[in-house]
Amino acid sequence: MPARPLSYEGVWRFTAPAVDASVPQSRRAVRELLARQGVPAAEDTVQGLLLIVSELVTNAVRHAALLSPEVAVELAIGSGWVRVSVEDAHPYRPRALEADSAQTGGRGLLLVREITREAGGRCDIEQTAGGGKVIWAELPLVPALFGDPAPL
Repeated sequence: MPARPLSYEGVWRFTAPAVDASVPQSRRAVRELLARQGVPAAEDTVQGLLLIVSELVTNAVRHAALLSPEVAVELAIGSGWVRVSVEDAHPYRPRALEADSAQTGGRGLLLVREITREAGGRCDIEQTAGGGKVIWAELPLVPALFGDPAPL
């Protein structure tokens, strides 16, 4: 007989307009969902996840809004991991820029990659069937000692 899922496991998805106000709203929605489900995540994991949400939704708002007036945020929670995905309809596949102290922006994906790596998680970018993209990051709920950095 298969094991029953834990009470906090599941997948939740919501959409938001591709506007600046959606960044804090998405962050708040993810925080509230984690609390409501009773997800056993350490505070540093929650903070890392919320920063990832902010960065990914900000990128979608700033760079994809013209072709994607709405973004989708998905939170999937398993017994030992939590994964956040942000999907937009823009076909451009961004890449993480390297750190450059002369730049004032453009390092959001680098930050996502580093937070994920430090937590022992994974992250990636995938094309959607509709021609857009989904960027996701998965963090362990139990801190890992080692993790492979993701290719973003």
